[in-house]
Amino acid sequence: MKPLKAIILDRDGTLIEHVPYLAYPSQVSLLPGVRDALKLVISNGARLYLHTNQSGIGRGLFDLPQAVACNDRLVELLDLGPQPFERICIAPEVPEEPSIYRKPSPVFAKEIMDTYGFSPEEICYIGDRGSDIATAVAASTRAVGVATGLDDIRAELYALGLSATHPVFDSLGDAMRYLFPTP
Repeated sequence: MKPLKAIILDRDGTLIEHVPYLAYPSQVSLLPGVRDALKLVISNGARLYLHTNQSGIGRGLFDLPQAVACNDRLVELLDLGPQPFERICIAPEVPEEPSIYRKPSPVFAKEIMDTYGFSPEEICYIGDRGSDIATAVAASTRAVGVATGLDDIRAELYALGLSATHPVFDSLGDAMRYLFPTP
């Protein structure tokens, strides 16, 4: 299997505590071990990408600048340099409307492949929801889940028929150690 060159991360429930319709930077709080987990990715030469569904924008609950401000706070709390993410995709669509970027759409992953020349097996999606894993399936990339969000990702993956093919870990650190094992 080819080494991973790109990790596409979900935001809410994966990197930060899930706050429904997060709109204020003051509400952003890193989950335990996230900074060290991302350092492991960087030290292995892989690039970080962020893909976040933010239907609160489409619902009129907050606007894109507020979502960007929350991402900026995430970057500040990570303390991994001015911008550890190569690219960030904020999907503003609500589930009921046609989607371009809303997960499980593979469009963002395909753009990364086209722009950076990665093959699907060099990319891994990581998230706390079945839609994160379904995005990887739609893009033919690798994926692992983290049981750090509000929902039971194991039950979601079982319902989607993906539990046998996509491991789930109790923390982002555990997931990264699985993806980037030390000899």
